[in-house]
Amino acid sequence: MTASSSTRDRIVSAAAKLFYAEGIRAVSVDALAEAAGVTKRTLYYHFDSKDDLIAAYLDGRDQPNLTLFQKWFAETEGDVATKVEGIFRNLARAARHPKWKGCGFLRTSAELANMPGHPAMRIGAAHKKKFENWLRQSLEVEGIDGAGVLARQVLLLLDGSFAVVLLHRDPSYMEAAGMAAASLIRSALSNR
Repeated sequence: MTASSSTRDRIVSAAAKLFYAEGIRAVSVDALAEAAGVTKRTLYYHFDSKDDLIAAYLDGRDQPNLTLFQKWFAETEGDVATKVEGIFRNLARAARHPKWKGCGFLRTSAELANMPGHPAMRIGAAHKKKFENWLRQSLEVEGIDGAGVLARQVLLLLDGSFAVVLLHRDPSYMEAAGMAAASLIRSALSNR
């Protein structure tokens, strides 16, 4: 690892913590530089703008989040419906942590809703599409007809549960969404 990539990684890591904790608009470039232990000039050497740093923050969350969902799916014992429900149960457990702030992709998209062409919006949309495609493939392996529509329905339940849990601060909504997802999948399995 070069000193330059190490500095860049340190900036992204500091940004990730601040953006997730406070939101992207609430965090100034000065605060980002201070948290990373660099000057603003160094920050701008590595990133053309705060927008580029926001995109790097989400890009850095993409694969780890997908990997975690896939791990929870794989570690849950039972049929595919139970495995999908396991993702929701694990998210509900995470949502009980006092520092949990929801889905960074959805929160960022809400802050950038008036900027649909923003690079972070494209990264967030791609992340959600990767999850949907992975789930579709997992359902197709089970021989479920309409796996694409079903994967999209589960994604809607997942993202809806993120929103409602943030509003009510009650992770049982996520568990209820997981039960609904499992019910949809079981219904599809019985129609094979």
